[in-house]
Amino acid sequence: MNDTIVIPGEYEISSDPARLDPARIHLWLSTDAYWALGRSREQQDRAIAGSLNFGVYDRASGELVAYARVVTDHATFAYLCDVYVDRAVRGKGLGTALAGAVRDRLAPLGLRRVLLATDDAHGVYEKAGFAPITDPEKWMALKPR
Repeated sequence: MNDTIVIPGEYEISSDPARLDPARIHLWLSTDAYWALGRSREQQDRAIAGSLNFGVYDRASGELVAYARVVTDHATFAYLCDVYVDRAVRGKGLGTALAGAVRDRLAPLGLRRVLLATDDAHGVYEKAGFAPITDPEKWMALKPR
């Protein structure tokens, strides 16, 4: 399903993969996102290809101004990641709108869990309904060798 959602202001959100600008996404993430610094273009392209992607676009120019990626099986689990808002348009609520659009797009799937990790944007995600994990002792991560 390729949804387009008009949000307040001059922006819209779309999950149409044909509208993405992979070069811009790679530039943002590999040079300005603490969690993806140095990520190769090939890695980023594979991540985009294997994910449900969301872009926020300026309606007048069609320019991509924000991005989010969801890794999901479309049945039980999703991981929201690579959320990035271009520095030139930060402070306009686009991150919150993007997180809300992801939440709304995933809701009909009846997923048991939708997770994300953030160092500094808790307030953005709380507005979309995310909350800290209540049972972190159950979670483990495989550390790279």
